Amino acid sequence: MKHQKALLASVAGVSALGLALSGCSGGGSESSGSEEGFTPDKVTMIVPFAAGGGSDIAGRATASGLEQVTDTTITVQNIDGGSGAVGYSEFLGRNGDPNYLLATETAMLALPATQDVEFTHKSFTPIMKLGDDYTLIVAKSDSPLNTCEDLTEKGKKERTVVAISGATGLDNITFTLMEKATQSKFDRVPFESGAEVISAVMGGQVEAISVNPGEVSGQLESGDLKPLCAAAEERYSYPALKDIPTAKEQGIDVAFAQFRGVIAPGDIPEDAKQYWIDKAKEFAETDAYSQYIEDNMMQPNTAYGDEFATYLDQNDKDLREAVGK
Repeated sequence: MKHQKALLASVAGVSALGLALSGCSGGGSESSGSEEGFTPDKVTMIVPFAAGGGSDIAGRATASGLEQVTDTTITVQNIDGGSGAVGYSEFLGRNGDPNYLLATETAMLALPATQDVEFTHKSFTPIMKLGDDYTLIVAKSDSPLNTCEDLTEKGKKERTVVAISGATGLDNITFTLMEKATQSKFDRVPFESGAEVISAVMGGQVEAISVNPGEVSGQLESGDLKPLCAAAEERYSYPALKDIPTAKEQGIDVAFAQFRGVIAPGDIPEDAKQYWIDKAKEFAETDAYSQYIEDNMMQPNTAYGDEFATYLDQNDKDLREAVGK
């Protein structure tokens, strides 16, 4: 049990690594001055999930923000399927093309850890880690479940159905950690996006879901959904979430953050890599970035280029330990 708690703390603490890295001077070894080399043309931002979920929100917000600082049109293309594998595989085929970007998240690490895919995170070029996105466990407003402890106790005794957005997403990892911490068991129904997961719980098809706060803020405010707990290290400071207890407060020592970021294809020219890193740093200083973080109730723990790569290496190691791979 002590080892398990230490492991969960290690996984959850990765966001602190991202914060520490982002504090390094100048964003790492990359230097500025790439403007005279690479110039983007007809840029496409791939989102490897369906429209409406957290990844889609992140991809569109980032594309819009980068448009502002590059004065270049960036078209968002949703390529869903295979819990993100289809989109990442399509992106792998764009190797060397700096006019493609991808809105990345924990699935980039979870897919190679749990499935037979042709890529790892090292297949791509890390550009920017936007921040960390913890998860809420929520249920329909009229559910008899009121806490995550209620959910896990039910999972110990009888069939308990939850929805997940793909077999390798943050929500599935969170439910796996909850099972390990409490010896409960959940039956999972997979969907392709957070929007579909929300529809499933609101329609009574499942009993609970694990979603990022920005995906369900409207439903929580309207009272259609209710929070059971936050799978975060500590309570949120955002006014709308500050009264939601953490899982740990309910005796379930589980916290896990999904990173959100931007990557480019592998083997792009160095000047193109530097161009996107420089522009990502400009984006992070804009009101559009601050608004995205605020609207989606995230932690603004940024990292760029080689710093982001270091973060991914550590997060990959911790994730594999968490899911027993």
